[in-house]
Amino acid sequence: MDPRFQTTRWSLILAARSGRSPDSREALEALCKAYWFPLYAFIRRLGFGADEARDLTQGYFARLIEHRDLKDVRPDLGRFRSFLLGSVKHFVSNELDRQRAKKRAPERPLLSLDTTEAERLYRFEPVDALTPESVFERKWAATVVQRTLERLRAESTGSPRAARFEALRGHLAGEEPPTSHRELGARLGMTEDAVKVSLHRLRRRFGELLREEIRDTVRDRDDVDDEIRHLLGVLKS
Repeated sequence: MDPRFQTTRWSLILAARSGRSPDSREALEALCKAYWFPLYAFIRRLGFGADEARDLTQGYFARLIEHRDLKDVRPDLGRFRSFLLGSVKHFVSNELDRQRAKKRAPERPLLSLDTTEAERLYRFEPVDALTPESVFERKWAATVVQRTLERLRAESTGSPRAARFEALRGHLAGEEPPTSHRELGARLGMTEDAVKVSLHRLRRRFGELLREEIRDTVRDRDDVDDEIRHLLGVLKS
């Protein structure tokens, strides 16, 4: 494993999965807080209502953060995304077997989940033949991109670059129909060439932050490029 990956979140968790390292728990909590919504959407797509999905998601993370479900993590599950999907399927199946679809809420939820906002986002999911796994993958990819954009926006907060970022962000992740460089320049009071330079720099920084975001969810460096290709493929599908 690349030494630089020993301190990233998922690698730290994998290294400490047989113990209760405080650093590992903190890293796991951070990843769970960042990527709980794709799991919530997955459970909703299985047919559970909003309250049931909230309780199951919280119950799953309660077990996970306590490291009760980490000891059996296989080394070949090098991506946090893959581990989450496989383990939540097992968790939900066990819960249904034990409680026969009875609602389950942890006595002391370890994560505060904004399910009101989650439901608003979930309603944007088209009613079609997407499997729960496909919903999870799409929400995972969207979450990675959104977190990257938020980090990029934070770097521009309070500076003249803030307005420039908002104007150019649609060219980074395809969120809106692209505006011509000339139109952007007129809006921002910049030349067309200056807009091209700014967009080039913003795209380069977006790529750097995207790699950092993904790096925290994979086991080693060789997985980063594969995960980026997978994410882009999901977004295009």
